[in-house]
Amino acid sequence: MSGITVDKKDKKSGFKTLLLSVILSSPGPLVLGIGLTIGQSSTQISDFTRRSAELLAIIASFVVYIITNLDNAKDDTWKRKIECKSNIFVGIIMCISGLSMIIMTIISDNENKGNVAPAFVIALFGAITNTLFWRKYTKLHNSLGNSILGVQARLYGAKSIVDVSVTLTLLIVATMPDSKISYYFDIIGSIFVSLYMLRSGVLTIRQGINRYKGVLSKSI
Repeated sequence: MSGITVDKKDKKSGFKTLLLSVILSSPGPLVLGIGLTIGQSSTQISDFTRRSAELLAIIASFVVYIITNLDNAKDDTWKRKIECKSNIFVGIIMCISGLSMIIMTIISDNENKGNVAPAFVIALFGAITNTLFWRKYTKLHNSLGNSILGVQARLYGAKSIVDVSVTLTLLIVATMPDSKISYYFDIIGSIFVSLYMLRSGVLTIRQGINRYKGVLSKSI
């Protein structure tokens, strides 16, 4: 009886964590979008693209988590299939995010970065918040074994590392706005963010496909 109570408590905690993720992730793209009117850093533009794509992925995971944990939801095989598809979608979003950041870095040649303060604040706040979410999702995944939460743990682990990189890059751009060092560091930071997101996305897609194949083989 206590096991069932703990399980329900963890599921409710998973719901609250995903909901909080959506709420806290929503202002990021808006603030960065406004910040782009006064700043033209490649890393800042890349970060705006990344956060917008990630918000879509988090919302999709939140919706799927709700559907698959309803009391009147279909059988476990159906749930696992939906979860795998959702996780593959998250991986695709991460890859699209990484590719778009690389493209934005290549086409952006503006050496005058403008004011990157809004982006720096968002990145710093994101680095702290995403690390906390990463630990929370990892704990919930270990407790429930839910693949949605597991992929969110991977996503937030990547987001944490990326945000630290973005924070350091924008700090250098802000302190040395007109130097060649900040110009090249900005480009290098943007490329690192892009490649890391691509790598994380590919791993997520591969894991989702393997899980989906496993579900299909068990259902036959």
